[in-house]
Amino acid sequence: MFEKLYKLISNDIGIDLGTSNTLVYLKGHGIVINEPSVVAINIKTNQILAVGVKAKEMLGRTPGHIKAIRPLVDGVISDFEVTEEMLSYLINKADKISKKLARPRVLIGVPTGTTNVETRAVYDAARSAGAREVLLVEEPMAAAIGVRLPIKDPVGSMVIDIGGGTTDIAVISLGGIVKSKNLKIAGDKLNNDIVTYMRDEFKILIGERTAEMVKIAIGSVVPGEYMETEVHGRDLLTGLPRAVTVTDADIREALSLSIRGLVEGVKDMLETIPPEILSDIMHRGITLSGGGALIPRLGELLGRVLKIPVYVVEDPLSAVARGTGVILDNIPFYQEVLIGNQNELPPR
Repeated sequence: MFEKLYKLISNDIGIDLGTSNTLVYLKGHGIVINEPSVVAINIKTNQILAVGVKAKEMLGRTPGHIKAIRPLVDGVISDFEVTEEMLSYLINKADKISKKLARPRVLIGVPTGTTNVETRAVYDAARSAGAREVLLVEEPMAAAIGVRLPIKDPVGSMVIDIGGGTTDIAVISLGGIVKSKNLKIAGDKLNNDIVTYMRDEFKILIGERTAEMVKIAIGSVVPGEYMETEVHGRDLLTGLPRAVTVTDADIREALSLSIRGLVEGVKDMLETIPPEILSDIMHRGITLSGGGALIPRLGELLGRVLKIPVYVVEDPLSAVARGTGVILDNIPFYQEVLIGNQNELPPR
């Protein structure tokens, strides 16, 4: 009876809480928010100045008394209070779209391999931000549900979710994760690789945002069409501004070590999988999701090295958020995939 009442007076919200971007799904409306996971705060007054896109524009451009903070590092909370403020902003923004009387129920995606303490931090931050009930699901599981893989069937499915802070690799069968692996090679690491390469090879210092723009513009992992872009930064020898022309081959070289590490991580994972499930994966292929899946021809490279078909999902950035929406539409059916039951969480 209470459940039916809450459906009428409360919203159901799904959140893909990412290191780089956070997406919010509102039941009945779809994905309503897609903003960077950045918060700008005035350290003199402790006041939140901006969240999301406006805060990201401040990165690297703030005066001494303003800090633009990314409260999540490698997919886990590094600053509890700022994460709480960010979640509160996102939940309230989603709630205003569909105004209801009671506080919302919130489902949040978390990386695989998070510790009990890290899981509890996400749970507590969401409760403090205004959620009536908090449920958690592992991100590769949510991505698999979002792209409609048969997770409950007795067949193996492999999902690689490349986010901003971490890459989650999971093998799923019969509604559970058989094997999982969490790599720290993801979008942020690739940006740092570009910053390091520009410093070492071109003797020019660029910021993280510039590196990300270069990665999006001409990033690739397999030789193809020639591409180039102009990059502006500070000359390390003279200290003066300088512009250099960078090609796709330069960026491939910058990313090569991390991409090799990612491929090796997937190979190591395949070596530990039971033979029957490995046979399923060879026939069904590997599903690639997350923002990192947008790197041109990454799926082709993985497929060539692993000798297994690799499929990049449609709109890979929103796969986890779409998965939270599917779960919220039928929570009893997906109850066993959730890790957010109160009795499974460590004590306060």
